Amino acid sequence: MTIYIPTLSDMNAAHARINPHIHRTPVLTSRFINSLVGAELFFKCENLQKAGAFKARGAANAVFGLSDEQAAKGVATHSSGNHGTCLAYAAGRRGIPCTVVMPRTAPQAKKDAVRGYGAKVVECEPSTSSREAVFAEVVAATGAEFVHPYNDPRVIAGQATCSKELIEQVTGLQAVIAPIGGGGMVSGTCLTLSNLAPHIKIYAAEPEQADDAYRSFKAGHIIADDAPVTVADGLKVPLKDLTWHFVRNHVTDVLTASEEEIVDAMKLIWKRMKIVMEPSSAVPVATILKNKDLFAGKRIGVIITGGNVDLDKLPWQ
Repeated sequence: MTIYIPTLSDMNAAHARINPHIHRTPVLTSRFINSLVGAELFFKCENLQKAGAFKARGAANAVFGLSDEQAAKGVATHSSGNHGTCLAYAAGRRGIPCTVVMPRTAPQAKKDAVRGYGAKVVECEPSTSSREAVFAEVVAATGAEFVHPYNDPRVIAGQATCSKELIEQVTGLQAVIAPIGGGGMVSGTCLTLSNLAPHIKIYAAEPEQADDAYRSFKAGHIIADDAPVTVADGLKVPLKDLTWHFVRNHVTDVLTASEEEIVDAMKLIWKRMKIVMEPSSAVPVATILKNKDLFAGKRIGVIITGGNVDLDKLPWQ
């Protein structure tokens, strides 16, 4: 099957389409953290995005790009949290139905957020196979438009608007680093930077305990895990054909961090920058701290992908 690769014009159209429905999120800096890593870090704060995550961009692009006829049937997806929340947000803005299949182990705060935006939650077992089987039943019953969390050209074009804003907000970047699970944000970053700033290196950051993208990158083909266990709950899903296209062709390297390193980085950002980030968002910071020599003296964009955490179950409690 031929896959459609989104283009720069898709990204520009997405930005115009979603502009009324998203925040142009701020870029923050910390002299303390700069001194700690020996580089200049510029944090693109998508934790302050609508619905608390960058995925509002891709979800809004998909929802507001639907015809009226298709929109009337609603949208559906499977998600560990943020994509579901953001799709529910976007569907609510358009006034259409939304169903989200979520692992029963997903943080309660994320399930509550999806329901809070008016969407229906259907629970599944915490594995990719269970998620996809339950989801197939939902689509068969509703006829809803499937908006994949990341392997969707509309979603990737929406996520690509984040790095467009970043390079408008910060000049002279030499690298950008983002977390990788399924690869939607990294693919969007690749789409924008390979066209508008091809000199900027793109790094993906991943938990050691869910390192399928790292292993895929080294092997040269997709290696998928079914149910990895990591504190970074947003990074448990595998790459798919569309995101693999971008990773294979445009990512400089995939870096990994241990569970302890991820939690320490999350705690550091909370403590020093007063930024509420979720564990998945801390993975890039953890990998920078682990690979100081690689980033020394450089201007680095760091995408903080989300801030949806269960405050009653923080990983250091």
